[in-house]
Amino acid sequence: MCRRSIVTARLTLNRTLSYREHQPKTARKLKNRNNLLIKLAGSTWGASANTPRSSALALCYSAAEYCAPVWSRSAHTSQVDVQLNSTMRLISGTLRSTPLPWLPVLSNIELPALRRKASTDKLMEKIVKHDSWPIQPDILSPPLLRLTSTKPLWLELQPIDVKSRRRRNWKSAQVVNSHLVCDPTIRQQFLNFLSKSGLY
Repeated sequence: MCRRSIVTARLTLNRTLSYREHQPKTARKLKNRNNLLIKLAGSTWGASANTPRSSALALCYSAAEYCAPVWSRSAHTSQVDVQLNSTMRLISGTLRSTPLPWLPVLSNIELPALRRKASTDKLMEKIVKHDSWPIQPDILSPPLLRLTSTKPLWLELQPIDVKSRRRRNWKSAQVVNSHLVCDPTIRQQFLNFLSKSGLY
């Protein structure tokens, strides 16, 4: 194969399967879509508080998580995470200086890494249930790694409970006013008040 990379639908594969070309492309796409959200979030024509969140899930997260179980263990995922953090800031209307642990709470969206892990767990569950899928033997009886840079699906077979992980992360986070939120997995009541008053 003489070409350095292959584009399959919207996933760019390079020879070492490190996804170092796919991640910057996805990050640029997300940046453009965040610019659309800026116009929506900054509008004064009466968009409800849920509109930016719904739009972000449809525009940004759908693109960011395409084939996520395949590339989620790449060393280059931080480029995508930076843009998704910006998305959460746009949804919540917070400043760039807002501590990262507050973003999932205020936007009511899990951190990108947790969403990717949940997506991977869901795929693994499907694979185990379907005996006719060619990938199942690789999951149940993993082959030897040929490339040390790759981290295939079967290296993380242990599923996680996303809500429990979010609660544990919130308790361990050292952020100001964390005592105001008891359960970070639900939409907070003060956000409902701000939404009704037109402040959020």
